[in-house]
Amino acid sequence: MTQMIGGSDAATELAQLHPWANCAPAIGSEEYATRLDKLRSLTAESGAQAMLIGAGQSLFYFSGVPWGATERMVAMLVPVTGDPIYICPRFELGSFEADQKVPGDIRLWEEDECPEKLLASALTDEAVTTLAVDPTMSFHFVERIRHASPAMRLIDGSPAIDRCRRTKSSAELALMQQAKAMTLEVQRRTARILRPGITTTEVYRFIEAAHRALGAAGNSFCIVLFGRATAFPHGLPGVGVLKESDMVLIDTGCTVQGYNSDITRSYVFGEADAEQRCIWELEQAAQLAAFNAARPGVPCSAIDAAAREVLEKGGLGPDYRLPGLPHRTGHGIGLSIHEAPYLVRGDDTPLEPGMCFSNEPMIVIPDRFGIRLEDHFHVTETGAAWFTKPSPSIDQPFT
Repeated sequence: MTQMIGGSDAATELAQLHPWANCAPAIGSEEYATRLDKLRSLTAESGAQAMLIGAGQSLFYFSGVPWGATERMVAMLVPVTGDPIYICPRFELGSFEADQKVPGDIRLWEEDECPEKLLASALTDEAVTTLAVDPTMSFHFVERIRHASPAMRLIDGSPAIDRCRRTKSSAELALMQQAKAMTLEVQRRTARILRPGITTTEVYRFIEAAHRALGAAGNSFCIVLFGRATAFPHGLPGVGVLKESDMVLIDTGCTVQGYNSDITRSYVFGEADAEQRCIWELEQAAQLAAFNAARPGVPCSAIDAAAREVLEKGGLGPDYRLPGLPHRTGHGIGLSIHEAPYLVRGDDTPLEPGMCFSNEPMIVIPDRFGIRLEDHFHVTETGAAWFTKPSPSIDQPFT
């Protein structure tokens, strides 16, 4: 047992946590204006005269309004020229305006009215004949828009939206850096509270409390797995109980002003045996190979291939076969935990400076244990840079 695992308790660790100092600043008005200018340009390139953004992360990205999708339409129409037009329930106006960072005409609908007709009127006012639509907008809304504007040509807005969101500004990188640093500190503290007999539920509750103690609004998600359950990438139902020599896998994150962390650590509670140590070291080598392959112009698929090459040389796989790596090497991250592009075979999007990815080439030994080391990097002008330092060794999982 290392000094990093066990030997403390939840109360002791929580007492040492305080709200994060030197918090990253919020996204400013100039950046929102830059985002909209880029969206307008890309929308025009697609042949559309406007982009329709539905409630969700893209609405937050372009307007600052953190509104989740519901059965009530809340949307942002962005003409290629002119100011945005918002569609909003009248009774939500006060809440909407309190969050709104980008000015525009707000058109309101009552509960007994059809918001799609309000949108159709706005489209007519802007002389829109081809409308690009946010891909996360529900089929329900899209069909009602089609019915309200039967002559309107609807096209997929994802190419333009993804090209805006996939490269992060320095302000976005700073928010992500804070979120990831907070979660790594929670991971360190979590390892210290482990003891024989502790349950996954107890660990989950500690991680939630620790994120809150640092100033986050709790966990954005949390996976806590012990022993055999670690062989299932997203776990098994039920409550796990920790035993000596169990593999521990904890995957968790939080958000800072909407930007996500998502960090996984794997280590052994007790002494690692020869097989656990060998597989852990292969995982570490695959993660490093993926990182070293990242540089501008390289296709996303090549990062996945670099990790798999290490694993196959170590006798795992090939491809997605087990024992080996059953999923992609990583995913884009930002306002969404998983967002395009992806580090996977078939995604040949060239890397660009400012793109951010998870790096998590998990190894699964079926029905026995799994090891996932997950950190994140952003692409630089010459290569890549870690947000958080990777785990040094199975005996020293934290720096």
